[in-house]
Amino acid sequence: MKFIDEAIIEVRAGGGGDGCLSFRREKFVPRGGPDGGDGGRGGDVVLVSDSGINSLAQFRYKRKFSAVNGKGGAGRNRTGAGGDDCRIRVPAGTLVFDADTKERITDLNQSDTAFVVAQGGRGGVGNMRFKSSTNRAPRRTVPGTPGDARTLRLELQVLADVGLLGLPNAGKSTFLRAVSQARPKVADYPFTTLHPELGVVDVDTDSSFVIADIPGLIKGAATGVGLGVRFLNHLKRTRLLLHMVDIGPETSNDLVADIQTVEHELAEFDPDLASRPRWLILNKIDLMPDEEVDQIHQSLVESLSWTSPSFAVSGFTGKGCRGVILGVQRWLTQQD
Repeated sequence: MKFIDEAIIEVRAGGGGDGCLSFRREKFVPRGGPDGGDGGRGGDVVLVSDSGINSLAQFRYKRKFSAVNGKGGAGRNRTGAGGDDCRIRVPAGTLVFDADTKERITDLNQSDTAFVVAQGGRGGVGNMRFKSSTNRAPRRTVPGTPGDARTLRLELQVLADVGLLGLPNAGKSTFLRAVSQARPKVADYPFTTLHPELGVVDVDTDSSFVIADIPGLIKGAATGVGLGVRFLNHLKRTRLLLHMVDIGPETSNDLVADIQTVEHELAEFDPDLASRPRWLILNKIDLMPDEEVDQIHQSLVESLSWTSPSFAVSGFTGKGCRGVILGVQRWLTQQD
């Protein structure tokens, strides 16, 4: 299924049923009086977050949703039936905006959360309600009110504790496969990752966290080059970023410039995201001797004046990955 993280939908709540104009007609009751019942309430349109859904692809073809109208009142003081709600399931992590005013309506950032986005209309009032000592035969009723109608923009931001970022082919997907059960596509050409991938990392029997991999960034991404920075939205909920760097023999000769390129694009997109805690992960150490790895590692830390944690790993063999995972889990525990 194609990954879609934005959608426009139209929702319309049910209208309230009209009040009834009715009078009692019973044998031996010459002056029965009014007995018109109230109308039923219209159904609401409700968004329900579901952690089992990971895309807004369901809205590619169906974009209009309506709740059921309430039924009108009836004689014998019978109230009309209320309309059924329209419940729409969306991925957990969905932001909901009013498409016309741009106002953010809600953030469904937890699973199994329900939010009414369109209120059903109120039921009308039957003539029974207007009976009084001075008005024994009222002919007045009140019609039901229409339900809300609005156009919504849905924006998905995946829920993850940790985010992976870096240049294309830095080995992010390979690292994700090494530390979780996720199986993203891995190949020896750029942009094998075309949409965010999530993996659950089980540290031990009682602790785990979610890690997100997004497509690689290149110079000019902030202006739309490559896949641009569209998918950086999916890192906004993360608490920690792991910056993957390919230090293999076939990589760039200027690793410092490569790291700074990603930093620049990150800052251009969102300064708040750029200031988030970020660790340096040097990948593909299986392709060179340990002494050379240590030398490159030390050189990068000094050149960048890097003060956050840094690690040297091989996503292919798994070497060093366990140390990263344990460090991340300790850090997340400290933040709680």
